[in-house]
Amino acid sequence: MPKRGFDPRGVIPACLMPFKADLSIDEGAYRKHLADIAAVDGISGITINGHAAEVHALTIDEQHRALVVTKDALGDRVPIIVGVYTSSSLEAARIAADAEREGADALLVFPPEVMAMGGHLRPEMIREHLRLVTDACDLPIILFQYPAASNLGYPLATLLDLCREFPQIRAIKDWCGDGNLHERQIRELKALDRPVNTLTTHSAWLLGSLAMGCDGLLSGAGSTIAPLQVALFRAVQAGDLRQARAINDRIYPTVRAFYNAPLLDMHNRMKQAQVLLGRMDAAHVRPPLVRLPEAEIAEIRRLMIEAGLLETMAEPA
Repeated sequence: MPKRGFDPRGVIPACLMPFKADLSIDEGAYRKHLADIAAVDGISGITINGHAAEVHALTIDEQHRALVVTKDALGDRVPIIVGVYTSSSLEAARIAADAEREGADALLVFPPEVMAMGGHLRPEMIREHLRLVTDACDLPIILFQYPAASNLGYPLATLLDLCREFPQIRAIKDWCGDGNLHERQIRELKALDRPVNTLTTHSAWLLGSLAMGCDGLLSGAGSTIAPLQVALFRAVQAGDLRQARAINDRIYPTVRAFYNAPLLDMHNRMKQAQVLLGRMDAAHVRPPLVRLPEAEIAEIRRLMIEAGLLETMAEPA
């Protein structure tokens, strides 16, 4: 598939990053994890170097190595979306160029975290960031939309202007957290002269979000429940509310398992679920994340049983 033609839509899981006990990357476990996700019928791509992969704790060299290993493990079986996570626009451009050189299909561009100190008041900052990224490569871009309260979210007018100004933006990964704004963004992005897709990452209310008209989802929970996400997306696309609600009833216990407070442990919990499901041998996380309390791990086990997922990730009926 030509890179410029990649259309980000459908179900795109964001993978985890397994570590060894010494906190080095466990490449063998990573390859297995990628293969597990890629084997799910109906996914549209896999995102690496995102929040789910603890990208905040990965060095630039490790992010590069993750892409090399991913391409070696998956080849062209499934499109690969690479996270661009850095507060340095110059470094972002280097990551983007490296991603294109190594054969990635698209980028997931995070807002520079320095913008939390008021970048929403300086939209020229994100324009310069995106200018450097788009000058460095021709890959399609998925723009990460954060909640407004984080000060990393783009005001709607800014978001629409960015999509008009940078044709490489093909989709947003929407985490605005506001149902009213979420629906308005979906509608106004579709109404642009060059429509831009919305990939929801509102995994805690996925059915409602998809029903608003999203073109797909990009979610760390897909690392663990991709078959259910595919089934839910297909049911919503088919307008089959009864089936969608039945699948959502299976997903709901995983919402409680992954997304209870504190939210920062969501991918920590997904790793523990992977161990419980027999897909990973260990759930090591890099500091400042720490191992979950045993009582919480027991609760994740209970919720995986409630969702009917503890033994295998069987395709939903």
